[in-house]
Amino acid sequence: MTDRCNFRCTYCMPKEVFGPGYPFLPREAVLSFEEITRLAGIFAGLGVTKVRLTGGEPLLRRELPSLVRKLASVPGLEDLALTTNGVLLSELAPALRAAGLKRLTVSLDTLRQERLRAISDTDLPLATILNGLEAARAAGFGPIKLNCVLQRGVNDDEILALAAYAREQGHTLRFIEFMDVGRTNGWQLDSVVPAAEVHRILHAQWPLEPIATDQGAVARRWRYADGGGEVGLIASVTGPFCAGCDRARLSADGHLYTCLFAGEGLDLKAFLRSGHGDPDLAALLASHWKRRSDRYSERRSADTAGLPRIEMSHIGG
Repeated sequence: MTDRCNFRCTYCMPKEVFGPGYPFLPREAVLSFEEITRLAGIFAGLGVTKVRLTGGEPLLRRELPSLVRKLASVPGLEDLALTTNGVLLSELAPALRAAGLKRLTVSLDTLRQERLRAISDTDLPLATILNGLEAARAAGFGPIKLNCVLQRGVNDDEILALAAYAREQGHTLRFIEFMDVGRTNGWQLDSVVPAAEVHRILHAQWPLEPIATDQGAVARRWRYADGGGEVGLIASVTGPFCAGCDRARLSADGHLYTCLFAGEGLDLKAFLRSGHGDPDLAALLASHWKRRSDRYSERRSADTAGLPRIEMSHIGG
């Protein structure tokens, strides 16, 4: 939706890089709602059934509910979701729900105000996010997914506290291993908290039972044996799932990426704006998808560390 965000999280958009002088995309470089809807229709014609709106922070895009309304009417799209930091949810949740948005994922890395300030590098209050979650629930969203990126020595001491909050509120928490997306977040393997370690900590407190994983899903799902809901673990570093990945990512400026760790994307915007018809676009997409060979997470090593990688804020997490 946009390459802009109202947070400067150290693992995504560190202020040292994405500061006041950073050259964000001008308006004319960003796909219009009509272009996004057209592409969504072409993807749906090729078998895509789910669209997720991400950023940057997608709620910064003006008139977003109108795009949701357009996408909700695309034949073949069965699931329309959105990932947000939650800051603007109190204002926009009712309109998004009324427009046809089906599911929400909210990023929540900590329940401590000072730690939120350190991670996000902003002074926005934690209460704004928590109030946004309440507003989303009141608007009819649920269960809401919470995404937590764990980093060793940063927020790994909150695993149980975050899980307890999600259980109490009826949300579905997903712990995500810190990934080396892009080239600016200072990633080190020592900062990764393995999903297996998180499982041990949770299981010792609340016994877990496995849930069958849908094809193409990135999270391994577990239910609490006491009926307290479920939790997901995303192990992109310690348990790569490249072979089963079926996701494509469209950047705000219209480039198609077939991997979160890709260095280059296919410029669909240029193709869209040069007058090509939908059949030509569909053929281009199908051909590009069939040629993909992305395996970064499986091949991660000292040899891949220097490869160019698109920043996560450009294509969503």
